Amino acid sequence: MRAIVTRVTQASVTIDSETAGEIKSGLLVLIGFTDGDDETIAKKMARKISRLRIFEDDAGKMNLDIQTRGGEVLTVPQFTLYADLSRGNRPSFFGAMDKEEANHLYHFFNECLERDYHLKVSKGRFGAHMDVSSINDGPVTIMMDSDEF
Repeated sequence: MRAIVTRVTQASVTIDSETAGEIKSGLLVLIGFTDGDDETIAKKMARKISRLRIFEDDAGKMNLDIQTRGGEVLTVPQFTLYADLSRGNRPSFFGAMDKEEANHLYHFFNECLERDYHLKVSKGRFGAHMDVSSINDGPVTIMMDSDEF
């Protein structure tokens, strides 16, 4: 499971000219799944993201997580996080999980953020063509891979 987590002052996702999700201040999370990912891994990723201390405290030090600071999360499913460019310039996506399984894990991941960490989560739509807009704060962007934890 891979995630690109960006601290934002605002972010939104639009599908067919309609806003599917938007947040003011918080985290934009692009999330991708691969074979072997399961609910246990999704829970660990949700926990790691909810506790990621990338917001500044009163001293200006990145020391606060999204729960402590307050804020919202916008998640966007993105199978292209598993692009393979080892054989040329056109990416292959054989490393991305089957879409039915990945869709299940995407919804489960969001449920974990909401239920276990009491975060307000706005969502993109799995399998849709989405226009994602954000204003990065900092910028602070963290790349996470479940293989690392």
